[in-house]
Amino acid sequence: MRFHLKIFVTMASAIVGISVIFVLLTHLIVSRSIEAVIQEARGSEVSHLASGLADYYFSHNQSWEEIGPADLPLSDNQDSSSILVMNNQNQVILKQGDLPMKLVTSLGVKKSILVQGKSAGYFYYYDSEIANFNKILIGIPISVVIVISVSGLLLLLIALIIAYQLSKWLASPLRELLPSIERLGQGELGVQADVKAQDEYGRIASAFNQMSTELQKAEKLRSNMSADIAHELRTPLTIIGGTLDELQQRNEPVPPEMLLPLQDELIRLNRLVEELRTLSIAEAGQLQLNKVLTDMGDLAKQLCTALEPIADEKDIEIHLEVLTQQTNLLVDPNRIRQVLLNMLTNAIRYTPNQGDVWFRMLNRDDQMLTMIVEDNGIGIAAEHLPHLFDRFYRTDEARSRERGGSGLGLAIAKQYIVSHQGTIKVESLENQGTRFTIQLPYA
Repeated sequence: MRFHLKIFVTMASAIVGISVIFVLLTHLIVSRSIEAVIQEARGSEVSHLASGLADYYFSHNQSWEEIGPADLPLSDNQDSSSILVMNNQNQVILKQGDLPMKLVTSLGVKKSILVQGKSAGYFYYYDSEIANFNKILIGIPISVVIVISVSGLLLLLIALIIAYQLSKWLASPLRELLPSIERLGQGELGVQADVKAQDEYGRIASAFNQMSTELQKAEKLRSNMSADIAHELRTPLTIIGGTLDELQQRNEPVPPEMLLPLQDELIRLNRLVEELRTLSIAEAGQLQLNKVLTDMGDLAKQLCTALEPIADEKDIEIHLEVLTQQTNLLVDPNRIRQVLLNMLTNAIRYTPNQGDVWFRMLNRDDQMLTMIVEDNGIGIAAEHLPHLFDRFYRTDEARSRERGGSGLGLAIAKQYIVSHQGTIKVESLENQGTRFTIQLPYA
């Protein structure tokens, strides 16, 4: 069943149900009102008659035998009344008046005869006034039901027409969204739904459009990654293949120095494959972390000391500033060391001679330790910043293949930080420098 028909059936069922309940409640209220009027008019006489019959039944050994019209406790104004007394077996044991039984039972008042809490029978009490009330009791509810039913059917028809149109209106944004969903399912990534609504349907369409765009970006990244992997592998394989061909053509003993380039390329290949494997495991959330309580201040000092010779070659000064006493974190020290080493190495690499690199450690709140690696180097263009942590992504200047590595370092660094429930972000201005900010939670 189509969506708008489901809405219509639901609304129609609700309208019909409400109409039926309204008619039944109207009938019940009118009936109870007339019964209350009858009780007010003849309630005391009927109760007195029921009490007298109960006394007779009890005083005659709980038997109706020998009961006659003279045993009825009637008042003077009840002599013209018709009374029909029946036992529990629905047998008539006393009848007063000449009216037909059917008339008395249909228009009279029925009253049970109770003796010590048990039913001894019942009787019908009928007079002209009671008959008129009962005629009203029967006629008015029927009239009311007929009037309400006729007007209700007209209103119901109008309501159903409105419900049908409303259901189509509610389903119209989905009908506009459905072709786009089908196109996306057929592989047309990036397709956008033209839904302008500002309500929940608009939010659904907006979410769909964003999902479609993200899928297109993911597919583009996948294609680029495949091309990048092929390119990264082609270079060392070409070198290895060319060197081996040259050695074969020489047809002479191979000197050790000829094997060194092959070994370098094999090391590069192994490093690339291992980085890809590590990144895939981290992105899948399967990275194994050996967390121990680590003093990040001591770790920072060790890294800065280890990198001083490289910095000295370019006359770059590394400034370490530990501005908090709370430097102990529960982390995998090897993973975090690799992240910080990547940050500091990049800062030194892309900072000109006689520049500066700052490594700051501070505590902005009691939840996270903040580590900042900042330089005054060449910086990164704004259009490159959103993609800086993508696989194999390189900027034209700051991360060219000639000056950089495989293009996986920052992607791996981000996954290591995410695996520690931390965050990493980058800010940069061209020719002014770059700042990486890392936040890691305390244990």
